[in-house]
Amino acid sequence: MSTPSTPVTDEGQRELAKETGRSAGKIGISLLVAIALGYIFTFAATIFLGPVNNAVFASFWGILMGLGGALSPLEQELSRQSAVASVEGARVGRSALRALAVGMVAVAVVAAATLAVPVLKDRLYGGHVELGVITLFGGIAFACQFATRGLLVGGNSIKHYSRLVVAEAAVRAVLMGLVVLAGISGITTFAIAAAAGSFAWLLFVRPARRLVDLETDGEGWRPVTSRILLLLLSAGLTASVITGYPALVNLLAPGGDAVKVGVLFAALQVSRVPLLLLSPLQALAVPTVVRLSGTTDGMQRLRRLIALGALGAIGVGVLGAVIGWLIGPWVVQLLFRSQFQGAQGWWIAGMVWGAVLLTALQLMTAVLVARTQANKVLVTWAVVAVSTALVLLLLPGDTILRAVVGLAVGPTVGLVVAAAFVLRRPGNVQGTPGV
Repeated sequence: MSTPSTPVTDEGQRELAKETGRSAGKIGISLLVAIALGYIFTFAATIFLGPVNNAVFASFWGILMGLGGALSPLEQELSRQSAVASVEGARVGRSALRALAVGMVAVAVVAAATLAVPVLKDRLYGGHVELGVITLFGGIAFACQFATRGLLVGGNSIKHYSRLVVAEAAVRAVLMGLVVLAGISGITTFAIAAAAGSFAWLLFVRPARRLVDLETDGEGWRPVTSRILLLLLSAGLTASVITGYPALVNLLAPGGDAVKVGVLFAALQVSRVPLLLLSPLQALAVPTVVRLSGTTDGMQRLRRLIALGALGAIGVGVLGAVIGWLIGPWVVQLLFRSQFQGAQGWWIAGMVWGAVLLTALQLMTAVLVARTQANKVLVTWAVVAVSTALVLLLLPGDTILRAVVGLAVGPTVGLVVAAAFVLRRPGNVQGTPGV
């Protein structure tokens, strides 16, 4: 349940920092557990399926998790609404349900399109039509999942939020174990287990419902729909270069050695660790920005944190790239066994650099979401996605070269754009009494 807000005096800011730290710690523990379970699932699927089938499954996984990633603004928007309501001592109105409805319809349309368009169906699912059907139902469930998460974290119900994060990954891991024990492991059964995790929200309907007041109207359909669609489009572009990147590679740079592509996608899993480690901060970014934006001092502190974070991301990116170049191939072979030999250091160096900058980008765009600057979020991720897509389409060379360079170039260009947006003093953020 929500707790009373703390005024942003010097003492209030210290209390806010402590509260944020405690919340980040709780969420961080749950996310580490979820990350471990998630890696168990993806690593096991990769090993059981082998390089060639892994190329198909990685594409499906990219679409399903890409839809989940595209719905992350739904979590951020509802966490914003929930945090604002909590600050005012109220509950979220029917605008939360309107946002959920828009998200559900949008994800259903996109998932249905991957089934209806022959070229998408063939390249994304490798001829397995059932994977598209699983994606459709899993995507709709994801909309409910992210809406529930947003209500919980924005309303400071950290305990239930943390449990939901773990429950999602646990459902997948348990079902995968049952599938393996039953001896029916394959692309379709692993896909069903993957999608089942998106229904974990059903276990948390009651605590989320307590944060909603259906008698309060809130924003109407037009502003909610406009903002959510802008944010979903932005996140769809985001997902295309994060969780959905294998699908984007198969779509824009098809062909190449199937075994090498399967090894590349396995290496991509290893390089994505930086994106997962900062998930606790991303989950808390929007509520924290809402609270810090209540005063001029809070805004100045926020801008300093953003500037330091951008510089830190560049330093970590360089260090991560060097480490990835030196030991990345060995780690890939260690984790995925001898059938995944052939990964090269420069692959992993480029992908780690891109992953670190994508992490910084996600945090920066969360600031823009908190400021309700959806148009700038869209511009930022459009720059990233278009830059990456142009490399995949136009760069001379094979699929591997284009995939690695695209993932390094797009986030680099996007970071420059995002930093310019978030470091500029916003004109639409006003002080909120009692924040």
